Amino acid sequence: MDTTIKYFTQDELSRLFNAIKNSGDRHALRNLCIFRVAYRCGLRASEIRLLKLEYYNKSKGELYCKRLKSSWNNTIALDKQTVKILNQYIKEYGVKEESEVLFKSQEQNPISRKMLDYLMKRYCQMAKIKDENKWHFHCLKHSTAVHLAESDLDIKEVQFWLGHKSVNSTLCYFQFTTKQQKIMLEKLEKHSMLV
Repeated sequence: MDTTIKYFTQDELSRLFNAIKNSGDRHALRNLCIFRVAYRCGLRASEIRLLKLEYYNKSKGELYCKRLKSSWNNTIALDKQTVKILNQYIKEYGVKEESEVLFKSQEQNPISRKMLDYLMKRYCQMAKIKDENKWHFHCLKHSTAVHLAESDLDIKEVQFWLGHKSVNSTLCYFQFTTKQQKIMLEKLEKHSMLV
């Protein structure tokens, strides 16, 4: 069993987003947008760098996600709050060219993994998230996976959402949720498979 996976609880995630929103940082809107999109879509830092305006279907509120590490590309429906923040960000930052990278540094390059990890550390401290093992951007992807596993989605649906080619990559996240274990137990009891 892999116990090294670190993820945010729903409460921690809420505090993290609030810390970004209320940080007073010059790029707070961009950063909130990045963190919300990464969480909603289960994206790695390296995948955030690949997002372009042309991948966003504003009328449907969907984002095409290019995945790395032998994962499947997919299209994810964004929640209303993330759509609102993304639309506001695109307007305020003047992102107009279809081929333009969505999230840029001050030097107009795709935002770096190093910067994303720096921002995560900063905002975790502001949100009073004490576990320093969670102060890495990749923790958002793990959080997405565990939170999806805690929902009523089955393993194949979670696999699709995360873009995993192998269901084995998805399976490890189900060990962290007692809700999913309870659902499995109820199914077994329903079919009288337990003595």
